[in-house]
Amino acid sequence: MQLKIMPKKKRLSAGRVPLILFLCQMISALDVPLDLVQPPTIIQQSPKDYIIDPRENIVIQCEAKGKPPPSFSWTRNGTHFDIDKDPLVTMKTGSGTLVINIMSEGKAETYEGVYQCTARNERGAAISNNIVVRPSRSPLWTKEKLEPITLRSGQSLVLPCRPPIGLPPAIIFWMDNSFQRLPQSERVSQGLNGDLYFSNVLPEDSREDYICYARFNHTQTIQQKQPISVKVILVDELNDTIAANLSDTEVYGAKSNRERPPTFLTPEGNASNKEELRGNVLSLECIAEGLPTPIIYWIKEDGTLPINRTFYRNFQKTLQIIQVSEADSGKYQCIAKNALGVIHHTISVTVKAAPYWIMAPQNLVLSPGEDGALICRANGNPKPRISWLSNGVPIEIAPDDPSRKISGDTIIFSSVQERSSAVYQCNASNEYGYLLGNAFVNVLAEPPRILTSANTLYQVIANRPALLDCAFFGSPLPTIEWFKGTKGSALREDTYVLHENGTLEIPVAQKDSTGTYTCVARNKLGMAKNEVHLEIKDPTRIIKQPEYAVVQRGSTVSFECKVKHDHTLIPTVIWLKDNGELPSDGRFTIDKDHLVVADVSDNDGGTYTCVANTTLDNVSASAVLSVVDVPNPPFDLELTDQLDKSVQLSWTPGDDNNSPITKFIIEYEDAMHEAGLWRHQTEVPGTQTTAQLKLSPYVNYSFRVMAENSLGRSLPSEASEQYLTKAAEPDKNPMTVEGLGSEPDNLVITWQPLNGFESNGPGLQYKVSWRQKDGDDEWTSVVVANVSKYIVSGTPTFVPYLIKVQALNDVGFAPEPAVVMGHSGEDLPMVAPGNVHVTVVNSTLAEVHWDPVPLKSVRGHLQGYRIYYWTDQNSSKRNRRHIEKKILTFQGSKTHGMLPGLEPFSHYTLNIRVINGKGEGPASPDRVFHTPEGVPSAPSSLKIVNPTLDSLTLEWDPPSHPNGILTEYTLKYQPINSTHELGPLVDLKIPANKTRWTLKNLNFSTRYKFYFYAQTSAGSGSQITEEAVTTVDEAMASRQVDIATQGWFIGLMCAVALLILILLIVCFIRRNKGGKYPVKEKEDAHADPEIQPMKEDDGTFGEYSDAEDHKPLKKGSRTPSDRTVKKEDSDDSLVDYGEGVNGQFNEDGSFIGQYSGKKEKEPAEGNESSEAPSPVNAMNSFV
Repeated sequence: MQLKIMPKKKRLSAGRVPLILFLCQMISALDVPLDLVQPPTIIQQSPKDYIIDPRENIVIQCEAKGKPPPSFSWTRNGTHFDIDKDPLVTMKTGSGTLVINIMSEGKAETYEGVYQCTARNERGAAISNNIVVRPSRSPLWTKEKLEPITLRSGQSLVLPCRPPIGLPPAIIFWMDNSFQRLPQSERVSQGLNGDLYFSNVLPEDSREDYICYARFNHTQTIQQKQPISVKVILVDELNDTIAANLSDTEVYGAKSNRERPPTFLTPEGNASNKEELRGNVLSLECIAEGLPTPIIYWIKEDGTLPINRTFYRNFQKTLQIIQVSEADSGKYQCIAKNALGVIHHTISVTVKAAPYWIMAPQNLVLSPGEDGALICRANGNPKPRISWLSNGVPIEIAPDDPSRKISGDTIIFSSVQERSSAVYQCNASNEYGYLLGNAFVNVLAEPPRILTSANTLYQVIANRPALLDCAFFGSPLPTIEWFKGTKGSALREDTYVLHENGTLEIPVAQKDSTGTYTCVARNKLGMAKNEVHLEIKDPTRIIKQPEYAVVQRGSTVSFECKVKHDHTLIPTVIWLKDNGELPSDGRFTIDKDHLVVADVSDNDGGTYTCVANTTLDNVSASAVLSVVDVPNPPFDLELTDQLDKSVQLSWTPGDDNNSPITKFIIEYEDAMHEAGLWRHQTEVPGTQTTAQLKLSPYVNYSFRVMAENSLGRSLPSEASEQYLTKAAEPDKNPMTVEGLGSEPDNLVITWQPLNGFESNGPGLQYKVSWRQKDGDDEWTSVVVANVSKYIVSGTPTFVPYLIKVQALNDVGFAPEPAVVMGHSGEDLPMVAPGNVHVTVVNSTLAEVHWDPVPLKSVRGHLQGYRIYYWTDQNSSKRNRRHIEKKILTFQGSKTHGMLPGLEPFSHYTLNIRVINGKGEGPASPDRVFHTPEGVPSAPSSLKIVNPTLDSLTLEWDPPSHPNGILTEYTLKYQPINSTHELGPLVDLKIPANKTRWTLKNLNFSTRYKFYFYAQTSAGSGSQITEEAVTTVDEAMASRQVDIATQGWFIGLMCAVALLILILLIVCFIRRNKGGKYPVKEKEDAHADPEIQPMKEDDGTFGEYSDAEDHKPLKKGSRTPSDRTVKKEDSDDSLVDYGEGVNGQFNEDGSFIGQYSGKKEKEPAEGNESSEAPSPVNAMNSFV
């Protein structure tokens, strides 16, 4: 089905109303195109209450539209205003606006009055509001003599302002002679009437320049009142004589300066009334005096104060309700309260209302024969009276029109004709004002026309409403139909919404909503249509939003904002900080999808918002940046509760820089003993701002506090004031008391002295006491200065003593000290250990036993026994004084010990001494012992020399440590094949006096592995291993194998191959050209030029001759295929392989020289050997 817009039925009243009332609302919603005949419409006019600046020309506005264009006329104070007779008054061309030129001559007061504009054409007349024109006034204050005001402290005071009455009313404020506003508070404030109220005065209120100013904004002038002098005196300043001569009336006011309950200064009494108009601001005021200063509260007795429209001004003394309505009427109570009492004042508020529209009359367009209605409904308090005018004339005396009928606030039209066109005015008035509304009735017969531009393109974001306009006009009212697509598919009511103005709404546009839509308007006079186009775009989305960040001051932070959008839309991305522009600071950089803030400061904290805008939509995402840092230092350190051994420290925390303070660290400085050195005192939780500190006597304390959070520790606070505690006796004695003798006849008593902080007072000294532990002697004591040791002389050697050290100062002694034991000085031991005997365990280990010495002979602390031992081997070859002795010490009172690491088959001597803290005692008699033989070390070296085809010679050096008498050598060997597998092992015994041995009957070109070790009667020693290879049988094979692995040979072969390739290319080119390559006629010999026989006459090599016929190069080898050299070619059979270097041969005829000749083929073939040598053998041909 087709979707049509039909006039909606609207109920105008509870009773039955003709159908024409329903139609008028739709018709009135249509604007008449300006190319059609229509009555005038006022489109601009001056305000009803028009206050003008008397220094400027007067401009009274009146603008109207209509067809034909309207003419204008004015009335002034109810009579026609003939502007042609006044040369100062002109009317703008094509307009009704009046311009009165008073700047050249004339006065504004001359043109004060009530003006009304009329716009008229052939279809009717529209009128403006009554415009009351008044010039603004800013009169001066009347001259008056103001007496100085003197009053007692605590009394109340009201300084009157009473500004002159101006137009509009002045704005009041109080200032001094320097144009500085006077401070106001709960005690001192300005009332709504401009007076300055003091709830009670203080001496600081005394001044001579209380000045009330009145500002008239319209004329931009300020008037001032004469200064008022106020002097506030204290009661005790009045001497008895002056007080006796002053009456209560001579001093301002009569109330006592003592404390008193509140009393209202304004309004007076317990109740008052207030009337306000609807829509205005209701302002209620209560100002009270009293001592102490009262506090004001507000309540509504029969209801609650409106939350969103209630505001408190002037320190709660003024209650304001904006957009007041009739519902705000009622009783409001202000309450003034101080410590001495409470008072109440009730204000009864009545809200009246000037007329306001319920339904203003709307223009009505009808076609001939149609019905319609004009409705004018208004309300107010009291209820306004409705009156009608036609073309500016009261309807009661206007020309009669049979098509209209008046029914209260409605004019009903039936079967209108063209002559029914007119402009009607509805006037709603009461005692507080009036409303005037113009509405025309225009009778036209017009076919439909669509006012929306053809082929308009609408672009809408997906999943949002789409609104397609179809503004139309026609008389009678057209019906509207919408179609989609070129085939005219009808739109369904359940999917689309059609509005009365012709707009088609798609509630949720989808991609398939894209297309062409056609709007069709029809009435009985014709039809019109229009096409519009709709495109659905993908929504802009932020796919990567900025995230909450916590950074430390001075660091860099980055916010990411990645936007995805429709490819046909171009987004713009902007960044905001706290909903405002980013600071114009080079630290803020925007790079593609990121906002980077460098060197972050405290002011950078806040909310950062990324806003992505396109022409169709916008999205945003926000993140909070929290700038953190170590706390600021605490401040305002204060010491309280100062006692001898404690004090309370309090402080004010510094800013925590957005990271909570976890603890405070308190440090102290002792300015008397350790000036400049701060030590740790204590720590308290971060929620605590005081600490009870324990103190030591006789310390000049200063304290400082540091705050700590998760990022670190603040700088220290400023130091507190110094606090010197009283002196007291020491509360502790020195630590680490010891008694040790430095000589055999003394006792050195040492201790760790107290520091200055621990001295607790001046004159620190120490009382040192001692006596023998095992005797009955009394304590011997001495008082010494602040030192750390005392030496007692003339003591027996190594006697135990009881010792104690006590601290004292000028105030007294420390507690009784603990007793420690010490010893007088030690001396060298007197007796050597006896009964020393040695038991040999094995060739490297012996056990020694001895008898302990008597303890008295030790003469000190027994630390142990020390064994000196050395070997006598080869001692005859060197001075016995330089024999290297080994030392082994056994701690404590042990009487036996083991000597490890001895050399086998050696003669050793040892003795033993006792040791104490002083040194060693005498040595015991020497004891000699012998170690048995041991297994030898490995032979020092092993070499294989003179390898032959079937033999190898071994040479070696004896073991460096034979550890006995060598009995023989053992040689074991076995062959290794090409796969590194070991063959059978051969075992051979060799006499101990041999250092060379030749193995014969070995396999040629074979690798052998040898194992060699020496033996004594104790057994076999460690073995040494070596490998060697017998030589190959054929010298040529050896040379070829070796030469193939040489780098220079490989390079040479590559160069030869390249030259041959070049020669072949040249030959090929020459043959294609018919040429011949010349060679020697004797080429049949195929001999290498390098090995040609020397000429018999001069010994030089033969050369090719160019005189012979040229023949092509023949294929063939330079040597016979069996790789032998023919006798007729060379008498020296191996010269060819050595490039003139004579080869060397073994006695068996094998060649052992190194091959260095240049051969083109690999030396892999031949009948010299039945098998080719392995690569291992080739690499190890010579040793």
